[in-house]
Amino acid sequence: MPISKRKIVWVAVLSVALVLLIPPVRENFFGWGIRWVYLLLFSSSLAYLATPLARKVAWVLGVLDRPGGRKVHERPTPLLGGAAIYVAFAAVLLLNFSFSWELKGVALGASLIFILGLVDDLCPLPAWLKLLVQLGAVGILIRFGVVLSFLPDGFWSTAGEWVLTAMWVVGITNAMNFLDGLDGLATGLAAINAAFFTIVALQTGQPYMGFLSVALLGSCLGFLPHNFRLREPASIFLGDAGSTFLGFSLAGIAVMGEWGESRLVDIVIPVLILGIPIFDMTLTTLMRVGTGQVRSVGEWLSFTGRDHFHHRLLEIGLGRRRAVLTIYVIAVWLGLSALVLKGSTGTDALLVLLQAGIIFFLIGYFIIFVEKQYARIGRVVPQDPGSHNRNLKEKPGVT
Repeated sequence: MPISKRKIVWVAVLSVALVLLIPPVRENFFGWGIRWVYLLLFSSSLAYLATPLARKVAWVLGVLDRPGGRKVHERPTPLLGGAAIYVAFAAVLLLNFSFSWELKGVALGASLIFILGLVDDLCPLPAWLKLLVQLGAVGILIRFGVVLSFLPDGFWSTAGEWVLTAMWVVGITNAMNFLDGLDGLATGLAAINAAFFTIVALQTGQPYMGFLSVALLGSCLGFLPHNFRLREPASIFLGDAGSTFLGFSLAGIAVMGEWGESRLVDIVIPVLILGIPIFDMTLTTLMRVGTGQVRSVGEWLSFTGRDHFHHRLLEIGLGRRRAVLTIYVIAVWLGLSALVLKGSTGTDALLVLLQAGIIFFLIGYFIIFVEKQYARIGRVVPQDPGSHNRNLKEKPGVT
């Protein structure tokens, strides 16, 4: 995009943000019952405006992802995109002036995760320390009542729900981090997930879950034009601060929500919406354990590899942008499947989940089969030069 057009867009977005700051404008949005529209517009405009600033700060501080080794991007790229998303998200929630106890818990836990990721971007941290802090953030959720609550009543149910909550939140947090391997993948996927959480919140009358979801959605949409450009590589990356923040926020929103009268529906709807990170984490774990690459918890925590869902799509020749768009389409399909379950029975939910499981099994089998065929005939699939370093090399961390 020519510089003149970029300036026009920047000035237009700045004008929208300034108009939305005018108290009568905000009050009118709130009074008309379309608060969520205000939050969406304001968060997206703030994230769009904050991203160039984050990029400049990253250049000044030297927080860059530099090419070299197995990395294929050709120029150093800033890593503080997550800061722009977090600033927009936090500012919108504060200016919304409407909080619940659970909303505060998700916001505080996500803030701790963001700080952890920011420190890790500046100075890489050991996996055990990151896991410990992530569990501390889960403790914040539990303290504020954001806990999975589908187990039958019993003396063991509380402890069991705490353990399941920790597994869910830590798993989704790190799964989203490892999906940050192609330009626009993690951000766009988080935006799709947040959009479906917003729709469910509006359908079921859960305003506080909706406030979190729509603020996250807008922040991702404002950042996405800088991170997923059709004719140029990304000008800035999320970094661990951004990807883990997105994962934790989505996991917290899923736990916070009330999804249906059936306990099975309560489980299935958020699982479907977050089906991509769940599938990716499950596939990589099973393959690593099954092939003997991982033999202990310590190895599982520190293992790095080029075997995630998006890596496998690249290896069968899809190319960077087509791989991202393919994952987007699957995420939308899963979200629509979740919306169908509104007001349904446990049997309906089980059937939809079984259908999704079968399709994911076929996708995984097809990808692995094609990879084996390439290996058998000795064919090397050229890698897409537009993908950034996380395509080929994960940072050591919790997997």
